[in-house]
Amino acid sequence: MKLYLNRPLAFFDLETTGVNVGADRIVEIAILKAMPDGSELIKTLRINPEMPIPLQSSLIHGIYDKDIASEPTFKDVAQELSDFIGDADLAGYNSNRFDIPVLLEEFLRAGVDFDMSDRKFVDVQNIFHQMEQRTLRAAYKFYCNKDIVNAHSAEADITATYHVLLAQIERYKDTEFEDKQGNISKPVQNNVEALHTFTNMNKPVDFAGRMVFNEDNEEIFNFGKHKGKTVEQVFDTEPSYYAWMKQGDFPLYTKKKLGEIWDRWNKKKEKLKLEKQQQQGQQSQAPKQVQPHVANKPNPSQSKPAFKPQPKKEKPAVDVTNDMLEQLKMKFGK
Repeated sequence: MKLYLNRPLAFFDLETTGVNVGADRIVEIAILKAMPDGSELIKTLRINPEMPIPLQSSLIHGIYDKDIASEPTFKDVAQELSDFIGDADLAGYNSNRFDIPVLLEEFLRAGVDFDMSDRKFVDVQNIFHQMEQRTLRAAYKFYCNKDIVNAHSAEADITATYHVLLAQIERYKDTEFEDKQGNISKPVQNNVEALHTFTNMNKPVDFAGRMVFNEDNEEIFNFGKHKGKTVEQVFDTEPSYYAWMKQGDFPLYTKKKLGEIWDRWNKKKEKLKLEKQQQQGQQSQAPKQVQPHVANKPNPSQSKPAFKPQPKKEKPAVDVTNDMLEQLKMKFGK
């Protein structure tokens, strides 16, 4: 069967030095670009990761340090890969949790702005796990009745992934699915929009899953002490959390999305601050009510009483005695 596509759908698979999204590097990338006209384009590149490949990783994918010693670095081929993918939607097996975050980290290190804002993402593993719960090898056997030849090589794995998706669409096109909320639908359709919705049920903000969208389409933290809180709510109460994450061991794309939310939050704060200043300015410019002038009148209760001379105190009258009369006679000669 043929995929119904409005634009190309790029299936891709990575072999890496390990599974740490923020620290490990790509050693091989294979891209199968399914075109709307039904044609297919394939590009496979081995890449020098500029770091040693751990033995446990080499034992899985079969790529050793000597195999990539003379290969180009990701920075050397970043623009070539970006141009090859173009505006295609992206698809892969466990790609939402691993391949896409790792690829974005590499593009950011290389300084290539790989725009993700208008792309759809189809994770074939999510269809498989929700419908059957198996691995890629089992999925290929189950859906295509074939065994993967040269498993764990990027090109063999991505080719198998592509054919598994075609078989899934054919198998489940009329199959009903009941989600956790009890909603019943037929989600596996020959339509990238429908497949994108079905395989991105957690609605990640940063693909590494540190932040996801809630039911109100707000970014919330999906880990740590602030799990379940909106990012802007945490910025309001603990703005230092932003600096801790920016300086911490988080993927570059997680930090990029966090920075976008931080800038938006700061713009809101500045807008509110400006509006408050304008309101205060309008209040200060409003004309004040003039109180009518009233002449001051003396308060009788507070005025001082006029000065009144106090009468002299008279000595009390004294009874006249005989001695007093004799003294008067002697004084006046009488």
